[in-house]
Amino acid sequence: MSTVVSASTPSPVAKVSAKPDIGAIVKFVAVLIIALVVISPLFLLFVASLKPDRFQILADMGSFRAFWVSEPSLQNFTDIATFSGALPFGRYLVNSLIILFCTVLGGVFLNSMAAFVLAWGRLPGRAVVLTALIGLYIVPQESIVLPLLSLVNKVGLGDSFAAQILPWMASPLYIFLIYQFFIQVPRDIYDAATVDGASPFRIYWSVFLPLSLPVLATVAILLGIETWNQYLWPLMVTQTDYARPISVGIASFFGHDSVYWNSAMAASVMMMVPVLIFYLAFQKWFVSSFISSAVKG
Repeated sequence: MSTVVSASTPSPVAKVSAKPDIGAIVKFVAVLIIALVVISPLFLLFVASLKPDRFQILADMGSFRAFWVSEPSLQNFTDIATFSGALPFGRYLVNSLIILFCTVLGGVFLNSMAAFVLAWGRLPGRAVVLTALIGLYIVPQESIVLPLLSLVNKVGLGDSFAAQILPWMASPLYIFLIYQFFIQVPRDIYDAATVDGASPFRIYWSVFLPLSLPVLATVAILLGIETWNQYLWPLMVTQTDYARPISVGIASFFGHDSVYWNSAMAASVMMMVPVLIFYLAFQKWFVSSFISSAVKG
């Protein structure tokens, strides 16, 4: 006996009502608010740097006109981007780039070599050294600047690039950070390179450095930002424009009866752009380092 099903009888279909995801909306709004809080001052800074009239900048600060410029001009940048005069911000910027490049390049290799020795070298009392490194990290930088300044002046490095580069290349934090990465490398890799006749430096250079690009990028970014934002030490160690960085130069706009806000805003943009480019250049490995750390943790 065959069962006949009427074609006109619709099969039951479950109707799913589309409900808004309240959680997703709340997250989106929260992220949007945080983004606006972070980006708004930077956007205001950039807009103000395009206004040649410093009094107009002050007048617009109390309204939404602060985020808009009707007639943008690069006059502020051309006025301060010089290599001579009272405030040669072109020279200050070049000085800061030289200090940044040398400190980051030397710091990455110096800290990584120290970490490699701690991780894989035959170093007696390694636990004591690691404890001392952690202890040195909690010592505030401001507590050592005066004896460090005396030492720099005694060896004849005052008012120089070396005085701003050499003291901050090595850091207990970055040595420990790279050390934590190196000790997670399998022992078989080190042993295989040793069997092949590689020297310790060859193993460090050809094996461990290529494996540690994410953590090295993280150290480069953190050290670069720390170096770029240095103010107290360069202020104490520089007396002329020869090696003065842009962070100290910007402070020259303030402390007077009248502040040229248009020039100060342009100088601030000049200081902000290179470090943003520096971060974007290394962000791929920076994010990769955090992801790998999270997975291993």
